[in-house]
Amino acid sequence: MGGGILGAGLFLLDAAIGLVCLVLLLRFYMQAFRVSFANPVGAFVVQFTNVAVKPLRRVLPGFLGLDLASLLPAWLLQVLLVVLTLALRGGLETLPAPQLLGIALWQGALGTLRLSVHLLIGALIVQAVLSWVNPHAPLARPVAELTRPFLQPIRRVVPPVANIDLSPLIAILLAQAVLIFL
Repeated sequence: MGGGILGAGLFLLDAAIGLVCLVLLLRFYMQAFRVSFANPVGAFVVQFTNVAVKPLRRVLPGFLGLDLASLLPAWLLQVLLVVLTLALRGGLETLPAPQLLGIALWQGALGTLRLSVHLLIGALIVQAVLSWVNPHAPLARPVAELTRPFLQPIRRVVPPVANIDLSPLIAILLAQAVLIFL
């Protein structure tokens, strides 16, 4: 496979798996933070992910209020992405199976965490834009509920300056710092 074709294929694979993982993670966090699914975003998330989540719920119960049936497939897809990337780049033959498994599981966990941070950053940006453009949009409330657990601690420390809430900006900067470590 040529370098350009391989790169394009890996990009499309990463984009497709990333999209599915983002929606699964959105379902996980909406449930964890008790965000209502009675809105267009919630309806989309539930319909899009039910094919994976519903069967898993029969065998994988929640744990401490966390929906593991939404989190597990996101993580497994990230593990699959690592293995497929290594396979397409010819790296499977160079690693012993136990080491490959360990790398895939660890990199899958890191990928899931990175996607979670990117999801938070996206939600913070959407919330900021909606607060300026249309604070009463149907999307505004679920996004605000999703970001509230991250913004409340910052708001306790950093008050608004001239009625401008700087907490989303600070949260985005902190999330970017977390991405550097991941």
